[in-house]
Parts: sequence; structure tokens; C-alpha cells
Amino acid sequence: MEGRFNSDNYQAFLQLIMTQTTQHLFVIHDGARYHTSAATQAFLTAHRDRITAEPLPSYSPDYHPMEYLWKKTKQRATHNKYFKEFTELTVSVEKALAYFATHPDTVFGLFGRYCEESGLELQQAA
Repeated sequence: MEGRFNSDNYQAFLQLIMTQTTQHLFVIHDGARYHTSAATQAFLTAHRDRITAEPLPSYSPDYHPMEYLWKKTKQRATHNKYFKEFTELTVSVEKALAYFATHPDTVFGLFGRYCEESGLELQQAA
């Protein structure tokens, strides 16, 4: 989705996910306005048979291991870089994400670091 993300986009995203699976969705979200808006809350209530939404506590990067990947993505794609055009920014981020998609050991290592810092045991799928 392009443009500013808002409550309508978030609901459309959830609708799209619901069309792609019949499984119950478990969504963990932060306190972003599009997650907490009255319209989104009404949407989640209307679809509680398909969606369970759990909010994270305020400022809780330790509970969200993806924060490690986002940090590395920002370092790789945007840190100390100037983008004259928005498309240059998106291309840079897409290249960084493509790098991580082809280097799963790097991503897995980030989650290992998360587990170390959180005191959790990292279990690799067989």
C-alpha cells in the first residue's frame, strides 16, 4: 500500500489477509492510531470470530523481535543517506529486505540475539 497508512488501510489489510486464509488470525499491534482508532476497534469487534488482537504495552521493543530486523534494515537502507525522490527510498529499502530474504542466517542471528537478551531459548524448526 502506498501513501499514509491509516485506519482504513489497516482494515483493508486485515480484510485482505482474511481472504487468504480461513484460519483465525492473532494480531499483535502497537499503539499506533490506526490500531487504536474507534473505527479499527469497531472492525476488530465485528470480526472477533476471525481476529484476536492483542496490544503491546507502550514502548515495548523488547517484546517485538522484528525491531531487530527493522533496525538492521534502516542501517542498511537509510542510515546517513539522502533520497531526492521517494522512489529512491523505497528501492533502497526493498534492496535491504531482498538482502535479508537471501541471508536467512543473518535474520535468524538477530532473533538469537533477541532470545539472549530476553532470556528465552531459541529453537530452530527441524
